[in-house]
Amino acid sequence: MKSRLLIVFSLFAGFCGFAAAQGNDVYQVPKTEYGQPDLQGVWNFSSNTPMQRAERYGEQEFLTQEQIRAAVARQQAAAAAADAAAAQLVIDPDAPEATDNPGGYNDFWFESAGIGDTVRTSHIVYPPNGRIPAAVEGAQRQFGGLGPDIPGTRPVRYVVGGIAKDGPEDRGLSERCLVGFNSGPPFTPSLYNNNVQIFQGKDTAVILTEMIHDARIVTLGDKPALTEDIRLWSGDSRGWYEGDSLIVETKNFNGLRQTFSSTGENTDMVLTEKFTRTAFDTVDYEFTIDDPSTFTDKITAVVPMTKVAGQLYEYACHEGNYGMFNILRGMRVEERREGESGAQ
Repeated sequence: MKSRLLIVFSLFAGFCGFAAAQGNDVYQVPKTEYGQPDLQGVWNFSSNTPMQRAERYGEQEFLTQEQIRAAVARQQAAAAAADAAAAQLVIDPDAPEATDNPGGYNDFWFESAGIGDTVRTSHIVYPPNGRIPAAVEGAQRQFGGLGPDIPGTRPVRYVVGGIAKDGPEDRGLSERCLVGFNSGPPFTPSLYNNNVQIFQGKDTAVILTEMIHDARIVTLGDKPALTEDIRLWSGDSRGWYEGDSLIVETKNFNGLRQTFSSTGENTDMVLTEKFTRTAFDTVDYEFTIDDPSTFTDKITAVVPMTKVAGQLYEYACHEGNYGMFNILRGMRVEERREGESGAQ
């Protein structure tokens, strides 16, 4: 219920905030002790805006007031129906469920409702239709998900799901605690842990993601980039300031992750990120993916981030993580039982 209310509220708040921003004076970005635009703090990039635009909107980038009211009405009706079904179960525990899906045990933690500007029709703003461009012929594709395993070959480049359970190498990257499913780079809003902390020094900036607790150190200035033979999960990031924005260019990805949206193997990807503080509590995060071996065009998306009055706590993915052990152990038990039944 909390998430549904947040979605409804965020549609109103986002539109009001967007409209108000048009009439406000230009925001004066604070500076660090080194004269750099101050982007430091904890920022949340949760969102209920789709990454890819629905075809019915064409090149329409923002919702109209009428469309916002219709979306709010749909959200309220869905919330009321869900609450009525839940109330009926309290009165009559034997009443039929409204759905066959029992939900997850940890739905409480979901934070998929945006806080700031949620009146966009999509996060993708280029190509102009807000949709992912066509893949290059021969570009690799792998599909994962929370459902049954989808058979395939190693390496598994997607983050959630798996191709089998013969060993940990058959599981997705987030199950292996290598790459978070929303931590990027680039950052893509997901179900939870949509938080990042930015630290700034004179010659470096550090981008710390909550998911998988990854600290990406961005070298500022003219220091030489890594050579082609050195490849990293999160690439090699170099940055500079342009006006009130931090620009980060990342190359040298290791090719063991997808480029974007189930497609590619990011060896040739160049990622350009732009962090611009537009208000005390808002940073506009923009990223552009350029991978000519995967997509026929570039992809640019804008994801608003909202300041959080709190701190990040360590996401200790491996410590005490019995999920991987039990996944593989459960499969060995199943195999043994199948062998025993076949021998009878």
